[in-house]
Amino acid sequence: MDTEVEVDLAQLIHRGGVFKNVEGSTPQEIYAKVCKMIDLPAGMTSETVYNALCAREEVLSTAVGNGIALPHARSPIMRNEAEQRICVVYLKNPIDMKAPDEREVFVMFILLAHNSQIHLKVLSSLAALFRDSKFKKALELRSDEAVLSSIIKELDQ
Repeated sequence: MDTEVEVDLAQLIHRGGVFKNVEGSTPQEIYAKVCKMIDLPAGMTSETVYNALCAREEVLSTAVGNGIALPHARSPIMRNEAEQRICVVYLKNPIDMKAPDEREVFVMFILLAHNSQIHLKVLSSLAALFRDSKFKKALELRSDEAVLSSIIKELDQ
């Protein structure tokens, strides 16, 4: 039995969307705005997503360094694989999220997964992307979905 989970980051970002110039001075303010902008599957409310993101942030900051945060729920909240998504959120003004490197966060990758195995695989894949200089530069330039997807696909080859 093959236990290796494959994730298509470009497809997850396509489902979640890229949002630019989102305003807010706290993670909670950002989440409140983004949760109203996300195209959610039937039966999933923006309030459910907001509460899940805030509950996780209360436990420990999701800032990972280099101006990046990975907000996510403590447990999977999507019902199936087709509902999973990553929302890329560029902040209008960077915010302090107590990152390990003390850099303010300027971009968030909000991960909404449907099981723990995929959740961990996505986190691992994103961590690898964040080490790539071309991808980091694209984030600093606040690149759109097409550019991010192109770099992801290029790196997957």
